[in-house]
Amino acid sequence: MSDTPLGWSGRMRALYGIIWREALRFAKQRERFLSALVRPLVWLFIFAAGFRSVLGLSITPPYETYVLYEVYVAPGLCAMIQLFNGMQSSLSMVYDRETGAMRIFLVSPYPRWFLLSSKLFAGVVVSILQVYAFLLIAWFWGVDPPPLGYLTVLPALVLSGLMLGAMGLFLSSTIRQLENFAGVMNFVIFPMFFASSALYPLWRMKESSILLYDICRYNPFTYAVELIRFGLYGQINWLALAVVSGATLLFMGAAIYAYDPSKGMLSRKRS
Repeated sequence: MSDTPLGWSGRMRALYGIIWREALRFAKQRERFLSALVRPLVWLFIFAAGFRSVLGLSITPPYETYVLYEVYVAPGLCAMIQLFNGMQSSLSMVYDRETGAMRIFLVSPYPRWFLLSSKLFAGVVVSILQVYAFLLIAWFWGVDPPPLGYLTVLPALVLSGLMLGAMGLFLSSTIRQLENFAGVMNFVIFPMFFASSALYPLWRMKESSILLYDICRYNPFTYAVELIRFGLYGQINWLALAVVSGATLLFMGAAIYAYDPSKGMLSRKRS
């Protein structure tokens, strides 16, 4: 059974093909790689440098001493790369749907959940490459977590990438036209990024506004940031791990349902 096209060997070949297609698309779009790095580097080089003397950070886990502001924001910028990549990957789904390529993709004999999961995993692989490129540049800027942290953060990057990519996959099922996607991206990306612990600790948010603190506390992006932050220092934030895992299952389940032609959003669009 494992040697048949629908067996595990066939599924691995299909997964490899989907990842390879996403990698080729990414390689041909060099501006996509540059834009993925420009945004966080601007925040790191300009914003963080400007606020270094203004925003003091007390000793909070996982840090064992006072850290510079750019060290604090680096995990949030890693998560921002994955957030933008998740939206870009879902944008390609909208494009494939308009051009008819997704119809060929979805009529494959493989289960729909497997195809969508493979597409999601391919996007996560690309986002992780972008994150490590950013961390390499940030190292020259003084953001230097423990050497082992570059390895221990990998599971956190995989899980946070899956959550953010699954969210983008679900959103792509609700977009009718490619032109409408830019507005949805801005409506989702910037509120999630700014209303999180990516730029400021939650305790500082609580001091300024209880309402803003509650918004940040219920924002799943906050827990993706904290999962990466602790992973860079070889630690596990168990609450962040639970929230990100639960949100990943929720978003992925919603995306699989939405892409079911007999039940989800696609059936409503046809009607």
